Amino acid sequence: MSSPEDLTGPNQPLYQARKGVYPKAVDGFFRRLKWGIMAVTLAIYYITPWIRWDRGQYAPDQAVLVDLANRRFYMFQIEIWPHEFYYVVGLLVMAGIGLFLVTSAVGRAWCGYACPQTVWTDLFQHVERFIDGDRNAQIRLEKASWGPQKIAKRLSKWSVWLFIAFWTGGAWIMYFADAPTLVRDFWSGEAAPVAYATVGILTATTFIFGGFMREQVCIYMCPWPRIQTAMMDEKSLLVTYKDWRGEKRGSLKAAQANPTAFGDCIDCNQCVAVCPTGIDIREGPQIGCITCALCIDACDNVMAQIGKPRGLIDYCTLDDAEVEKAGGTGHPALKTLFRPRTLIYFGIWASIGLAMLFTLGQRTRLDLAVQRDRNPVYVRLSDGSIRNNYTLNIRNMETRPRIIDVYIEGLPGAVVWTPEGKREFAKQNINFAVAPDAVHKVRLFIAAPAEGPVRTEFTINTRARTGDERGDSDEVVFERPEAVK
Repeated sequence: MSSPEDLTGPNQPLYQARKGVYPKAVDGFFRRLKWGIMAVTLAIYYITPWIRWDRGQYAPDQAVLVDLANRRFYMFQIEIWPHEFYYVVGLLVMAGIGLFLVTSAVGRAWCGYACPQTVWTDLFQHVERFIDGDRNAQIRLEKASWGPQKIAKRLSKWSVWLFIAFWTGGAWIMYFADAPTLVRDFWSGEAAPVAYATVGILTATTFIFGGFMREQVCIYMCPWPRIQTAMMDEKSLLVTYKDWRGEKRGSLKAAQANPTAFGDCIDCNQCVAVCPTGIDIREGPQIGCITCALCIDACDNVMAQIGKPRGLIDYCTLDDAEVEKAGGTGHPALKTLFRPRTLIYFGIWASIGLAMLFTLGQRTRLDLAVQRDRNPVYVRLSDGSIRNNYTLNIRNMETRPRIIDVYIEGLPGAVVWTPEGKREFAKQNINFAVAPDAVHKVRLFIAAPAEGPVRTEFTINTRARTGDERGDSDEVVFERPEAVK
C-alpha cells in the first residue's frame, strides 16, 4: 500500500500554503470584454428586483419575484404555479446543457467571465487597485509594517468591500418579496428575522470569498473545474501557450543578440502577473486556469512592444496545437466552434427552450382536478336515481376573478348540484365564482338514472366565461349498483 511519502517524497508537505496573488491591471480585448460582462451581470443582479410589471390589481407588480408565501414564481409575463415546477426543472436543465455547450466550445469561459465568484472578485480587485495601487504597490503594502497609512488603506478597502457585500446580500432577498416594501421594512426593523439572517450570511460570504479567498474558491472549493475538465476534449478552444514558438526563453537583449537561439518569449512574466489565480500558463493546461484570457492581452501587448506577431498565448485546440507544431495552420475559430459536438449540445438546448415556450403558449389558465368520494360509493335517491359524490379543485391561474362553468359529458341523463343547492333545481351544468390566482374547492353531487352499466366513464369539463376561455377536463367514473337478476 502506498504511503504519503511515496507520492510526495520524503519530508514534503501534503498541503501548500497559499501565496498571495496580486493581479496586475492590463488592457486589451479580453479585459474590455470582462468589463462589459461584469457591468451587465451586476446591473441585472442589482436592478432586476426594482423593475415593475403590471399584472393587474390581484397580483404583485414586481417583474421577477419568487413568492414563497403564495408559492408562485413570476418572471415578467410568466407565472409558474407549484404544479408547474417542471418549467423550473426545464430552466435548470437548459442551464446545465448551456454550460456543457460553453465548456465543449471554449473551455472554462463561464468561470472566467460570468461566474459570480469571478465577477465579484474582479470587482473587489478593482477597488483594491483604486485604494492600494497596482500589483507592485500592493506587494509593498503587504510587506510593510503596520502603520497609520497601512491601517487607513486597509480600513478604507475593507469598508468598501463590506458595503458591496452588504448590498449583494440585500439585493438577493429582494427577489423573494416586494423590493420597495422590503427595503422600508428592513431599515425600520420590521422585516422578518430570516431577512436579516440571510443578508448577514451573504454579506459575510461575499466579503470573505471575494476579498480574501478568491482563487482558493476556484481551485479548492468549487467542484465545477473538475466537471469541466472531464467535458473538454482535443477540439475545445483553450488558452494555450505555444511553446513551439516561445521556447527557448530568454531576455530581450539575449534574443536580439542571438535571434536563432531563442523563441519569442522574453520571460517577462507578464502573463503570470495578470493572472487572477496566480498560475503560469506556460506550464501547460492546469486546473487553476479559469480561461479569462487576460494573459493573452498581456502577452499581445508585450509582443507589440518588441515587434513580434501576436498570439504567443492564444485560444487554441489541442488538435490545432499539433498541426502548428508541425508547421501547419490551424482551423479558423468559427470552424472549430461549429463542430458536431457543440451543434448537438446547441440543438438539445434550443429544443428544450422551444418546447417550453410552446407549452407556455398553449397552457390554459384554468386547471381542474377531480377526486371521487369513496364513502359511500353511491347513494340511491328517492326517485330511484343513483348519486355519486365528487370533490373538485378548480384552479384559476389568471389575476382576475372569473365565473367558471362546469358541465359533464358522456353520462346520459345526469344532473349536477352542490350541497348548498337542491336536487329539484339540479341541471346538467353549474357555475362558480373563483377568486383570482386561487384554488376553489367544491363538493359536487351528480345523479344519473339507475339503468346503465355498473361503471361508466365520463368527463367533467370546465370553461371560463372571461379571459382565456379555454378550460380543462378530467375523466372520472360513475358507479351504480349491480342489477338484481
